[in-house]
Amino acid sequence: MFASATDAAPGGRIARMLESPVVGMSPWIAFSVLAGPGRFEIAVVVSLALAVALLVGGRAVRRGSSVKLLEVADVVFFAAMAIVGIVASEGTYRWLETYAGELSNIALVLIAFGSMAVRMPFTLPYARERADRKHGKSPEFLRANYVITGAWGVAFLVAAIAGGFGDLVLRNSNNLWTGWIIQIVAIIAALRFTEWYPQVVRARLAGEPEPPVRSLLIPFVGLLIPIGVVVLVFDAAASWFGVGLMILGVILARALRSDAAITHHHRRRLK
Repeated sequence: MFASATDAAPGGRIARMLESPVVGMSPWIAFSVLAGPGRFEIAVVVSLALAVALLVGGRAVRRGSSVKLLEVADVVFFAAMAIVGIVASEGTYRWLETYAGELSNIALVLIAFGSMAVRMPFTLPYARERADRKHGKSPEFLRANYVITGAWGVAFLVAAIAGGFGDLVLRNSNNLWTGWIIQIVAIIAALRFTEWYPQVVRARLAGEPEPPVRSLLIPFVGLLIPIGVVVLVFDAAASWFGVGLMILGVILARALRSDAAITHHHRRRLK
């Protein structure tokens, strides 16, 4: 996490990709996005195929790599979902179609916070394989993995609450906000935080300036414009709201970029 030790590792780029906890969560992300009425079967098939590929591929591409808790949980959960889907009654199957997304989100919340409770955050094995050995057992390294694992737990908790609100309160699994926008933004937030926070920790350890918070926020500002377009196209809210999101996105993006340019110029002058 703090310094990559995999540049010369067997398997090269593919090995480094498989050592990322984000890749380990890809079956859950796929299922969270795909699951819904009429899409249960394809969501299970895609997610189970990804889970098996990661478990088998990780050992084949990078020999000696440890089996990760998340990889095992991937296969067990989605295999169980597939079996239940096959033997379930018509009523149970319809229930699964409606609530499978929330089940997967809640399962990952439990994995995230459960792994933290037993002092083995699920991002830790991935991070140790990517980092220099001298960093792998440091308190800062462990603390960073607690923070990142917690961020993923919160992201999927938000996704579960949003999906549950859409299903139980709005009675609409395909509601654009609860079924798609909020859940996707939560996942993007966790992805971005996973990239940004290790840079903060490295800077602190080296006594260097930390990456500014705006570098974390810029991708979300950029999302305001496409979200505004989606709102207008699918009539998900009042037209003025969609237009307002687009205008706000442009204004904030320009402000953040301008601030970044000023800060960069100031740092160059100090040097």
